Amino acid sequence: MEHEATTTPTATETKRPLLVVSGIEKSFRMGSQTLHILRGVDLTLHETEMLSIVGQSGSGKSTLLHQIGLLDKPDGGTVTYDGTRLPFRGARAAAVRNRLYGFVFQFYHLLPEFTALENVIMPKMIGEGWSAYGRQKREIKEKARALLERVGLTDRMKHRPPQLSGGERQRVAIARALINDPPVLLCDEPTGNLDVETSGGIKDLLWDLNRTERQSMVMVTHDKSLAERTDRTLELVDGMLRAL
Repeated sequence: MEHEATTTPTATETKRPLLVVSGIEKSFRMGSQTLHILRGVDLTLHETEMLSIVGQSGSGKSTLLHQIGLLDKPDGGTVTYDGTRLPFRGARAAAVRNRLYGFVFQFYHLLPEFTALENVIMPKMIGEGWSAYGRQKREIKEKARALLERVGLTDRMKHRPPQLSGGERQRVAIARALINDPPVLLCDEPTGNLDVETSGGIKDLLWDLNRTERQSMVMVTHDKSLAERTDRTLELVDGMLRAL
């Protein structure tokens, strides 16, 4: 259960609840043992909120993010968006995931054979379908270019991932995550694979997106300086969340 440190409503709590996670449970079998990773996790993300989740390695932070993002099915519990319960499996779950979430991972997961611009376009192409993409190709490309300019990659659009630095790849990944105008951005250790100077630029970019674009975010991080800049920080301990 997510425990609040005070009974006085904060500025965040007066905003509209956007994403509500209730009673999420997840276990894994390891030989004859069962590892209980998530033990009835509750979490509420409010509109325009930047929320960070911290915890020790192996505590289940990424596992929780996968349940929230419909990348995996929990053993129990629900995720609702704007009052509507979300599916965890099947084509409908994939469609909802594509529309609702933008994902930013530690290791970028860019397609190496495609340019930065093509990588950013990919979720839109998948979401719209080939025929619809063909009709909107010019507009989608212009939007992808604008996003790459927004993240500071005006001169790198035609470069492929192996030709980009780690920070540039993460900026491409952020632009890709935003192409479908997702209400929620899910970030899993977005600075975890970067040096101090480069990670500082990514932190500034994420913070700016939240403040200027009103982008709602859930962020798993070991980076204390990043967590300190978010509206709220929750810690995952023994499969449960608690407020810090």
